[in-house]
Amino acid sequence: MITPVKQVNRFFMLALAPFVGLILCLLLLRPPLEPGGWMPTELSEDTITPRTQAISQELAGAKDAAVQTSSSIKRTTQLYNKTTSTMSTLVQKASAQADRPETIYNKRISSKLGVPFERVDSDRLTIEMYRVNPGSYKGYAMKIKLKDPTAMQMALDSEPGRSETTMQAVKRNGAIAGINAGGFADSGGKRYPLSTTVMDGKYVNGFQASFKDLFFVGLNDAGKLVGGKFFDKNSLDRLQPQFGATFVPVLLQNGRKPPIPDKWKVSPKRAPRTVIGNYKDDQLLIIVVDGYNEGGSSGATLEELQGRLYKLGVIDAYNLDGGGSSSLILNNRVVNNPSDGSLRPVPTHFLFYK
Repeated sequence: MITPVKQVNRFFMLALAPFVGLILCLLLLRPPLEPGGWMPTELSEDTITPRTQAISQELAGAKDAAVQTSSSIKRTTQLYNKTTSTMSTLVQKASAQADRPETIYNKRISSKLGVPFERVDSDRLTIEMYRVNPGSYKGYAMKIKLKDPTAMQMALDSEPGRSETTMQAVKRNGAIAGINAGGFADSGGKRYPLSTTVMDGKYVNGFQASFKDLFFVGLNDAGKLVGGKFFDKNSLDRLQPQFGATFVPVLLQNGRKPPIPDKWKVSPKRAPRTVIGNYKDDQLLIIVVDGYNEGGSSGATLEELQGRLYKLGVIDAYNLDGGGSSSLILNNRVVNNPSDGSLRPVPTHFLFYK
């Protein structure tokens, strides 16, 4: 009879026999670990040293190249900065030289007008206000340099026949300055612009050929004063007016004094006046003359204004509506002395924007 202890021992021996056999197989059949198959047994110094030296030389060469490149970039940058500075100086000098004739010409104009008592300067325009007092009349001259063609516009109410004072037009449109513009005709209690009138590049009431000394004057899209007598529409269209109005007569044309019609020499002889002209550099000159009535005994004659404008170097000049219509506004105040005692409502006004 087998005792329980012997049975347990036999059971564990049978259970462990496979594991013991596996361990014996691994120990008896283990391959030798020889480094030769996957790693060189030794590193030759003859092989390592040349490679190290070659790498070192390459690094040294790369360093020298980097230093040279950096130095070259630095020199190029210095040269570029120097060249840029030189070019900037040359451009400034060239610009100053280009502006010099204009500056000299402007000084000549200003020296004839005197010293301005008021000035407005902005990115869009420059306005200088002078007093005019040759002895026979008193008035004001406003010289305007348009830096932006849109700095001058014409005011015309959208409702036909409606009129307003120049001050009302200035305030309504947010302008810095303004003068009365073309003539007008009254009908049915309303006031309509005279003859050919252009607004926003379009004819308000169609084109009407010049007659009885009438002229058209306005501004084109380049900011240049255009005007004269036009007997056909194509002649005026070629000048591309953006706006403009009509009155009588022409005072200067291309630097020459055309004859003033006899009718306008005495009708009236003296009167408050508003005239507009331009210099050869496209600066504008506006003269507004004071007078205490329209009876012909105060103000200026057209011949006097024509001679005055000619001496001031104006190239083209046009007589605008005068008498009680003459008005000059600057900085929200009435500069001249309206002969009616107050500003007269008229259909058209030339406005200037700061």
